[in-house]
Amino acid sequence: MISQKWRKEAPEDFEFSLKAWQVITHLASSPTYRKAGLQIPVGKEINYGFFKPSEEVFEAWEKTRDVAQALKANIIVFQCPAKFIESTENIANMRYFFTNMDRGDFTFAWEPRGEWNDDVITALCQDLDLIHCVNPLEGGMLHGGIGYFRLHGGYNYRHQYTDDELARLWELSGNKAYVLFNNISMYDDALRFKELIGSKE
Repeated sequence: MISQKWRKEAPEDFEFSLKAWQVITHLASSPTYRKAGLQIPVGKEINYGFFKPSEEVFEAWEKTRDVAQALKANIIVFQCPAKFIESTENIANMRYFFTNMDRGDFTFAWEPRGEWNDDVITALCQDLDLIHCVNPLEGGMLHGGIGYFRLHGGYNYRHQYTDDELARLWELSGNKAYVLFNNISMYDDALRFKELIGSKE
């Protein structure tokens, strides 16, 4: 398993975090399936994504869990697409999924990217023990003992974060937060942020 290879090659004190498999969060019509080369059986498309109470979704969780265990990861992020909006069905699916899966000792972060009411996000995070994953430069975290921040760089992931934005990000990170850059200039931005942290210590 490649995840075991990664764990062996990484420094002992290196901490992995993991994004849950898209089969759990994204519909079969998502372009991410084609990019990953996933083949969905004809007639089974309806069983995929949006935390549906299906065998396919729960098998995807088991695979995600196995990889996380091999990496000795602590946090698993459930990033949802913009089409995953607040609805009775989606809320029910989330509640069923997170209360019927074997969650082990992992910490879960949920990144809703569709239209959701703040009160609903807060209630779900509290009830299901989830960290609200956000870009803190765009909106505040509504629940969670630690921060898990993902910065996507705006439209088409092309924004490079300024020194002022990185300084603000440091202020918002508090005593402990995980920060992931997911923009085109992610490597450079992460290095600059690391240098900023070093200068503050």
